Amino acid sequence: MNTAICVFCSSSDAVDPSYFHAATRLGELIAAAKRPLVYGGGHIGLMGAVARAVHAHNGHVIGVIPNALKEKELAYAASDELILTKDLRERKAIMFDRASAFIALPGGFGTLEEMIEVLTLKQLNMHDKALVFLNIKGFYDPLVTLFKHFFEHRFAKPACSNLYHVATTPEDAMHYIETYQPAPIAQKWY
Repeated sequence: MNTAICVFCSSSDAVDPSYFHAATRLGELIAAAKRPLVYGGGHIGLMGAVARAVHAHNGHVIGVIPNALKEKELAYAASDELILTKDLRERKAIMFDRASAFIALPGGFGTLEEMIEVLTLKQLNMHDKALVFLNIKGFYDPLVTLFKHFFEHRFAKPACSNLYHVATTPEDAMHYIETYQPAPIAQKWY
């Protein structure tokens, strides 16, 4: 069984230190759980922080990065496995296939796009893997409000809130994943 945890997160070094602290703690917990990390393969931002923390605690790091980004010297060369892809679509497909669960640390457009795709696939009953938004300092509060807006206006069923978990700490995120039991997924359509 595939036990890797995929982490989607920011590649920015300019974000608040509390986000780096959460990424580092999450990496420690992933390694302690003896779960491989699969992630976007970068050495910068929260991506680099989580990967270095996994390694610092004797964990296994699988980086997946498009050639174009590796060529800009953004790859985490110390990855135990560094998988080069032709583009972002191939990167996402490999990360999806290698992961048994997904955590979104705070991030920008790319992080959101990656996590929403995985959430949409789950909504369509194409997988039953655990999904966690790690809501450090209320980062994902506006997104959670938007999701509630979807439910209120019938663009998604309220039962879709069971497709994901919103955690406030890395410990909460890992506890959810470690105790996760897939539940039946309601039909998407009204």
